[in-house]
Amino acid sequence: MPTTPLTFTGARIIDGTGAAPVTDGELHTDGNGDLTYVGPAAGAPPRPEGAQVIDVAGQTVLPGFIDCHVHFSVAAPSEIGQRFAMDPTLATLRTAERMRETLYAGVTTARDLGGTPAGFRAAVAEGLIQGPRLHTAVRIMGHTGGHADFTTPDGYDTSSGMGEIVDTVDQTRVAVRRLLREGADVIKLCATGGMGSPHDQPDDEGLSEDEIRTVVDEVSRHGGRPVAAHAQGLAGIMNALRGGVTSVEHAYGIDDEACDLAGERGVFIVPTLSTTLEGIDRSRMEPYHYEKKIRWSERTKINISRAIERGLKIALGTDSGVCPHARNLRELTHLVSLGMSPMDAIVAGTRTGAELLGLADRIGTLQAGKAADLVVCDGDPLADISVLAAPGRIRHVVQQGVVHTSPAPGH
Repeated sequence: MPTTPLTFTGARIIDGTGAAPVTDGELHTDGNGDLTYVGPAAGAPPRPEGAQVIDVAGQTVLPGFIDCHVHFSVAAPSEIGQRFAMDPTLATLRTAERMRETLYAGVTTARDLGGTPAGFRAAVAEGLIQGPRLHTAVRIMGHTGGHADFTTPDGYDTSSGMGEIVDTVDQTRVAVRRLLREGADVIKLCATGGMGSPHDQPDDEGLSEDEIRTVVDEVSRHGGRPVAAHAQGLAGIMNALRGGVTSVEHAYGIDDEACDLAGERGVFIVPTLSTTLEGIDRSRMEPYHYEKKIRWSERTKINISRAIERGLKIALGTDSGVCPHARNLRELTHLVSLGMSPMDAIVAGTRTGAELLGLADRIGTLQAGKAADLVVCDGDPLADISVLAAPGRIRHVVQQGVVHTSPAPGH
């Protein structure tokens, strides 16, 4: 879709590669919404004819952020067990609104790991709704009684099909085929229990190593897709790593042996610290959920700090839907609190996320020839990473050259 060329002037540019920022920079885009120049203003070519010029002096331009773990179809954990009672039209419109709010918070690409049909991906691509460029798992694969099983004792699935239940290797293979038929960009499986599920524990094992390997094999037989493993306890993390997954989600119980194996195999870690370290409130949580979060939060800090120190490939993910939507970039502050530099946290939320999604040739860094996905914020996030998460500090969000937000009157 043709767009108006843009020129950003006076920019502090953090390009997502980890390179030092450009302090007086300029960015140009073309009519296709791609970047044509990113660099010092002194070396800039002539501005594109008819370009809209946006002065961002005193502000920072970064790549659009990538949240690799969201659930747009729910606003809170309690909604998972109430989806059966939702009016489908209202549920669709609420999902679209959460996607719009997430885009405006600075997330231009997201990976939904369960609950959101592929039609939302097409709706964003066709311009029918505003939201992050979307990859979706469609449903969550798990075994009977596990983290993805929301069935009540009388046999009713209160999640309206959010889980894809499998109990044998053969069932696993058929389930992968169903998910691919429905347009899944990624297969999400449960290698362990979880904190929000009432009948299991994070240390419980989910799909077996053989079943996980079957998922990976079946995906490879059908053109290839990433495989994301919900894995919190150590035994399930090891099963997922040995089974050949692309990413381990949460990884709260990771130890040195698991770090070694993840490093050797190039597996991405998506820690989702926001959902573990925030919102621990006894008065608002089910007792089992509160108890598990209290027990795991300190362990998570220690283990994810180790993964950061060991230099594993860490991508930003929030688990929004379990934690609040449109506060995604608070995750950066948690990564920094556990040992990342602000620059490394920004890379985790941009370049590394693009690598995980297989989109590094188009997004994740600000370089000529790539899509003009970018965020403009007040202040310098290298001096204070929290400016990216502060309400009102995001001044522009641009996706494929289209400006979705701009300063309020008077700014």
